[in-house]
This record gives sequence, C-alpha cells and structure tokens, in this order.
Amino acid sequence: MSPTDHQKEKVLQAARWLSEQGYFGGKLGSGGNVSMAAAGRQAVAITPSGIAYPDMTVEDICTLDMRQKQLEGSRSPSMEAGMHIGIYRQRPEISAVVHTHQLFASVLAILSEPIPALFDEIIAEIGPCVEIIPYAVSGSRQLARNVAGKLDNGCCCYIIQNHGALSLGKDMATALKNTELLEKVSQAYYYALCSGREISRLPEDAVQHWLALRKKTP
Repeated sequence: MSPTDHQKEKVLQAARWLSEQGYFGGKLGSGGNVSMAAAGRQAVAITPSGIAYPDMTVEDICTLDMRQKQLEGSRSPSMEAGMHIGIYRQRPEISAVVHTHQLFASVLAILSEPIPALFDEIIAEIGPCVEIIPYAVSGSRQLARNVAGKLDNGCCCYIIQNHGALSLGKDMATALKNTELLEKVSQAYYYALCSGREISRLPEDAVQHWLALRKKTP
C-alpha cells in the first residue's frame, strides 16, 4: 500500500469535480493541475500531464518527493509540479494546491487586476488581497519563482497574470472552497468594474478585525 493512496484519491476526486464545474476552462481538456502533500510532507501526489480529467484514474496520479523526483506513477507529472512543491516548501500550513483556469479569475488575470478587500468572508477565508503573480511561461522555473515571491503575504488565493489562478488550503476541502470563493469575488469585482461606478471597499478597521480573527483560526 502506498503512503500517498489517500492523497491520490483526494486529488482525483478534486480534479474531476473541478473539471465537471468548468474550473479548468473546459470539461474535456487537461488544463490546470491539483496536488496534495502527504503526511510528514515527504511526498506530493499530483495530477499527470496531458490526460483529460474524465478519463483519469487513481493509477494516473503521480507521486513526487520534495526534490521533484518521481516515486510512483507511469505518467509524466504536471509541468507545474515545481510550482506546487515550491508552495509546500514555503508554506508549511498548506497541504493542498489547486491551479485553475476559471473564467472570472482569468478575466482579472488578463486585466492584471488584483482583488482588494471587498467582503468579510473573503478576508476571513482568503486574506486581505488577491494579488497578481507576474507572468512567466507555464511550467518554467521563473513562474515557480514568481509564485514564491508572493507567498509571504499568507493569503490563500492568487491570480497568475495572463494565465489563471491558484487556491491553497490546509486540506483539499479548504482549497476547493477557496477556489469557489475566488470565483465568486472575481465575478462580483469584474461586474462592479464594468459599472464604471466607484468600488466600495471594506473600511480598514473591519479589515483588521477579520485579519485578527483569521490569525486565531487553527
């Protein structure tokens, strides 16, 4: 029995659900990627490259060590594996990473528009600002470095310029919830921007209130 069997199942279930909901930009393709760190953080289960999610099985899920050496699986791991492993190295509280091409976050990605503090629930769950990660070619070391350069803010969602989105979580359920919340706020913010009217942001004391509560949440 593999030490990452549980993580592989969770990764497959999450990837299929995200695909069915259209979070990868299409229901038949293989864009985006999902991973989950094993207990002890000695290995990472991650989706393979180039396989449509409806056709994917648990045997297709790859296992890598923290140096990106493949331990299990005959498929090639996602080209973004280095980015995922970099996140786990830098953010020890994170155990699941979801990279999507979801619609409204992608709109903000091509506008290069970060999302400010707009709703209580977004600050409490995601953080005070969804920042823009500068563009780099997909799967490149530069993209992994660009992601690493934004992680110190402690937030759980990011928009990758001209590319897509990242959602992080202490477990897979949280990462998926954050993916949904990101799409909700991205859609609301885009429509608000289209109105041409002034954007109403939360007052600073409310921001600090929710950030303080967020720090206390285990």
